[in-house]
Amino acid sequence: MEKSKDALVFSIKRFALHDGNGLRTTIFLKGCNLSCVWCHNPEGIELERKIQLSKKKCINCNRCVEIDTDNVIVQKEKYKEIINKIDVDYKKYIDVCPSGAIDYDSKYYTSEELLEIVLKDKVFFKHGGGVTLSGGEALLQLDFVIDFLKKCNENNINTALETALNISTDKLKKVLPYVNTLYCDLKEIDLDKHYRFTGVKNKLILKNIEYLLTSKFAENIIIRTPLIPNHTATKENISKISRYISDIYPQVKYELLNYNPLGISKYIDLGKKYPLKDNIPMFSKIEMEEFKDIARLNGITNLI
Repeated sequence: MEKSKDALVFSIKRFALHDGNGLRTTIFLKGCNLSCVWCHNPEGIELERKIQLSKKKCINCNRCVEIDTDNVIVQKEKYKEIINKIDVDYKKYIDVCPSGAIDYDSKYYTSEELLEIVLKDKVFFKHGGGVTLSGGEALLQLDFVIDFLKKCNENNINTALETALNISTDKLKKVLPYVNTLYCDLKEIDLDKHYRFTGVKNKLILKNIEYLLTSKFAENIIIRTPLIPNHTATKENISKISRYISDIYPQVKYELLNYNPLGISKYIDLGKKYPLKDNIPMFSKIEMEEFKDIARLNGITNLI
């Protein structure tokens, strides 16, 4: 039996509660073709595997400096960085680091290897759980995704996939038969704002949403909007998105996602500056209810 193509995975979260129904095993695939200013998974943007030095884990023992014959360790004022070079074997740096601060940001898996991990959790999927593919943008690794989802289907494992839909409709069609639930982001309805916030225009995303919500898979689709303060979390945006998707499919499922400031720590660990203000709180329950009311007033009858 031929082995599947490898996938580049930057995280596997077991017993996840917010990535679909029930307990989920969520697999985060590397690579994204958007550049959202609020990105919560900056470590998953680039499709290439990178070496990294965790600021949290580094104990400043300087063992990496002592063996640095490749000039890849850079000493900053308060922390160290490691430079990615094509011709460097980083194994010695990984091995010499006693705290595990130096390591690759992702790992290659075959679909068989990932299925083996998921099957260990199958006993917990009795009450609506299953596996969720996330990212990055999982559909950038489409061949792997289809192969892996087929294996999950064969093992009676519920499947979900999260996508920003910035992918050709023909490619999207290929994955639909193997997904029980497809979570689709519609971050911003205005074309120019969407471009300013994400680096891409939303014409293809809107085209894909129209296709999905008029297809036989419409009941399996959940449209999501992440509520980002001073960006997507506006009355105008939520009302226009709600009218747009409910006009296409009156029974559309819609979910509003509260802003999550926890991604800030990832930027610090990567030595990057968080693009938004770092003291913005999550929306309160009252504020979230107000956003939901806006959606309901504009045609949404199936809020998740």
